[in-house]
Amino acid sequence: MAAYLVTGGCGFIGSHLVDALMAAGHSVRILDDLSTGKRENVPDVEDIVIGDVADAGVMAGAMTGMDGCFHLAAIASVQRSNEEWALTHRVNLTGTVNVLDAARQAKAGGPVPVVYASSAAVYGDNPAVPLVEDAQKRPLTAYGADKLGCEQHARVAGQVHDVPTTGFRFFNIYGPRQDPGSPYSGVISIFADRLSAGRTATVHGDGGQMRDFVYVGDCVRFVMAGMEKATTAAEVYNVCTGRPSSLLDLIAALSDAAGRDLAVEFGPPRIGDIRDSFGDASKTTAAFGMTVDTSLRDGLAKTLRSLGG
Repeated sequence: MAAYLVTGGCGFIGSHLVDALMAAGHSVRILDDLSTGKRENVPDVEDIVIGDVADAGVMAGAMTGMDGCFHLAAIASVQRSNEEWALTHRVNLTGTVNVLDAARQAKAGGPVPVVYASSAAVYGDNPAVPLVEDAQKRPLTAYGADKLGCEQHARVAGQVHDVPTTGFRFFNIYGPRQDPGSPYSGVISIFADRLSAGRTATVHGDGGQMRDFVYVGDCVRFVMAGMEKATTAAEVYNVCTGRPSSLLDLIAALSDAAGRDLAVEFGPPRIGDIRDSFGDASKTTAAFGMTVDTSLRDGLAKTLRSLGG
């Protein structure tokens, strides 16, 4: 069994990853500043470093003695990245460079592998859906630009410093522990919360926007498997279903899973929103021999149960 550092381990995806790693018998250390993560998400973890990945000294100390790192810490709000450009850049890109730098010095025997979260935001408004990994990158936001930068620095880490990495471009990840009140939250957690509370959900635009929704448990399976795939070639993979759903499809599936209709109102489209974003899972499936198995309806049912709905 191995000792792993999970940055952002008290957060939405990170806490599910921590659960899975511990269930597999690994020891886990978490680095989290608790700005959005919650200590109660990981009640069984004792080794928690409260700190910022953008602090190189804290990062180096947290990485010491680890066999590998899963790097999920980020400021994942597109809106905040556009409004607080320098601050989010410091966490999202400088923080990732600190992770990679710490990984190359973590153990006397050589660099340790890093599995890190990129994002479908790197594709931006590329209309060539379904999006393959080699598709043109044209991010529309500071968040997407920083995630693309993370991928480039991972390549440098491999070529120059022999740090093995695997990157995953997450599409729309959803599930329990995704805080619907957070500015980082996805549309499913917000809609599910509105449904559970009997409140009206707002759709920006006509609801025909296409997205690729992935249940968090499936996402975690790929992230864990990425540790064995880490190489200095710095490969990057989509985490997606390849089966797009419109927001109207989502509303229907959510209502079906709950057994009652979600009340909806329509508002004007938001500036910068991408019309269609869904991925091609072919490269990921070929590399890992597995697919996203949880159907949208089953994933929504699990999410609603976690909310008491």
